[in-house]
Amino acid sequence: MATTAETKTPTHLWVVGGLSLLWNALGCLDYFMTETANRTYLARMPADQIAYMHSLPTWLTGAWAIGVWGGLAGSILLLMRSRYSVTLFALSFIGAVVGLGYQVFLTTMPVSMRAGLMGIMPWVIVIVSGFLLWYSWTEKDKGDLR
Repeated sequence: MATTAETKTPTHLWVVGGLSLLWNALGCLDYFMTETANRTYLARMPADQIAYMHSLPTWLTGAWAIGVWGGLAGSILLLMRSRYSVTLFALSFIGAVVGLGYQVFLTTMPVSMRAGLMGIMPWVIVIVSGFLLWYSWTEKDKGDLR
């Protein structure tokens, strides 16, 4: 069996890593624009959604930050073939489950956030973050991450 240094990076790692970097960068953009109250960015959102987002507790913003920035860092480390991507994807998954779980199950979200794509997005985010955790863990166990 070849050592880790001799192991060629599987193509699927580059694909998953690149797509996860794009996905998580978009999450960070959404977080940054929302938290800095960028008027142009928020103009696309209905007023009830903006009011809802501003009514959420501060600790929830922290969970969101851990979710998106942990995911971005995990993606970068995955592309660097670092085993620490597993830890960051785990933090990202926890942030997503806590943050989105609270919103979906313990708050009354505006109707506009429960319909169409917005209605399924929390589930997509949790599934993708769970997949990235599983994928990085599996790649670490196979020896593709150092």
